[in-house]
Amino acid sequence: MGVESHYHSKKDRVFVRAIAGEYSLKDELKRLRSQPRVMKGSEIKFNDGPQAFSKHFVEPVDGITQTFHIHLEEYGPGGKSQKHGHVNEAAFYILDGKGYEIHDAIRYDWEAGDIAIVHNNCVHQHFNASPTEPARALVIKTKPMYMFMNLLFQSQVEPRPTEATPEGVGFKAREEGDK
Repeated sequence: MGVESHYHSKKDRVFVRAIAGEYSLKDELKRLRSQPRVMKGSEIKFNDGPQAFSKHFVEPVDGITQTFHIHLEEYGPGGKSQKHGHVNEAAFYILDGKGYEIHDAIRYDWEAGDIAIVHNNCVHQHFNASPTEPARALVIKTKPMYMFMNLLFQSQVEPRPTEATPEGVGFKAREEGDK
């Protein structure tokens, strides 16, 4: 008889590892209260590109919050993001533009005012459907909480494009005050 697969095991399993170590609520509250309460968006610049740009307001590495990762995504004309998956959920509030998502091989269309939800462990990719206009989404994730629980799985299936689309050549992400 073969070795029992952990995928089909009938044995009890541990899904979240122990959280151990020194912890003081007083010290943690002091640390959190010393963090900035207002992030100046004009001081944070976009990175990545040339089809999908990101502006990270709050990231796990910052230590500003315990549960949120918040960033702005801008997709150039005809642009797309990397194809990837991760354990944490994400909510994309569509600020402007029209586009679509591919989640586990299923297409979901969106436009300004919609909210696109990426569920746990979903392989997904984001697309701007317009060949002439950019699209933007405010993204809120619970990634820091998952990192805290040591649920770190994230996988890239297809990297961000390194070349602009023909219609997006020369496109630059809109900074504060840009239309």
